[in-house]
Amino acid sequence: MQSFIHRKNLEHFRSLLAETLNKTERERLLKLLAEEVAKEPPPKPRDDRPS
Repeated sequence: MQSFIHRKNLEHFRSLLAETLNKTERERLLKLLAEEVAKEPPPKPRDDRPS
């Protein structure tokens, strides 16, 4: 459920950014987007060993 909300928040903030021309509002949205991106889990390490 958390990952669903996270993805929807990212979509929502990006959508609003695409529509917003007001500089103050864009800065606020960019901050919210950056905070949401920071919540993403780090990538899982790859197992490069041959089978």
